[in-house]
Amino acid sequence: MSTSLLQPPTNSNPETALSQSANAEAFFKSQKSWYPALPYPLSLFSNSESQEKWTTYENLFLSCLRTGQNDSAHLCLEELTTRFGLTNERVAALRGLWAEATATNPQELEDVMAHYEEILKEDPACFAIRKRRAALLKSMGKTSEAIAALVNLVDTNPTDAEAWSELAEMYVQQGMWERGKFCLEEVLLLAPNAWNLHARMGEVTFLSASGLQAGSGEQLKVLSEAMRRFCRAVELCDDYLRGYYGLKVSTTRLLEVLATTKKGQLTTSDSQAGDLAPPSIETVKKLNELATAKLAEIVRRSKSGEKGWDGYNAAEIAAARALLDKDVQKIAR
Repeated sequence: MSTSLLQPPTNSNPETALSQSANAEAFFKSQKSWYPALPYPLSLFSNSESQEKWTTYENLFLSCLRTGQNDSAHLCLEELTTRFGLTNERVAALRGLWAEATATNPQELEDVMAHYEEILKEDPACFAIRKRRAALLKSMGKTSEAIAALVNLVDTNPTDAEAWSELAEMYVQQGMWERGKFCLEEVLLLAPNAWNLHARMGEVTFLSASGLQAGSGEQLKVLSEAMRRFCRAVELCDDYLRGYYGLKVSTTRLLEVLATTKKGQLTTSDSQAGDLAPPSIETVKKLNELATAKLAEIVRRSKSGEKGWDGYNAAEIAAARALLDKDVQKIAR
């Protein structure tokens, strides 16, 4: 059994997903027992029952669906249905996902939505179906309804980090920065050491600064907060490319703002509100240099194929390279 099939396919790159789906037929053959048919209960001894087996089936189903291998995906789905039954909440959600992915027109999607509504009438606490319903509303372009569904979901289950994260992304897509940050704060309460979430909070905070008056004290405060979020991300994960990229971008912008800010604003803080004074120019410069050096190291080692440095996303490496080249061009001028 491939260890990659035990990892969620959403964490894999397209090449890995394509490779997994291409080997689906070989996987199915490997799961067929060579034991002859035995009467019950002796048949139980020939059944390779394990959590890893069904995790593999589910992840292979998602990879096949992702790459358009619908026949293989259907075989995985049938195996899961046979094992756990149609009434299983997770199986019901996967069958709904299958119906969504194979729908050929808007009416079929409406039929899937109606099916979700029927399930929820019988069992309003079926969270897997409630999430699929929200996802389907989003894919159908019904953004306000999808947001309302997610708000209702987190009201019912405020410890659902996945729902909070999705709600945050939907708010961010609508340019509702403060609401997006609020949702991300809720996720961080549930996963305080998730460096990717700290980096995402930094990204959203940085984006929110673009709508503020240039050089204002409020923009300075927001950019400083974004920088601190990226600092926390790289503190938790020393080789996190996205964190260093954000730190580089935020410190570069912060240096521009600090250069035009009045001295009085550089020492302003509000202890009651929890606001910190903006960082000094020297501190920001040092952080900018650190981010530059670390990005250069990651790009160099990743490009050379060094062991332990080959897991980075190619697009992110290219973006980091472009950011570093931009600095070189400025120096050359």
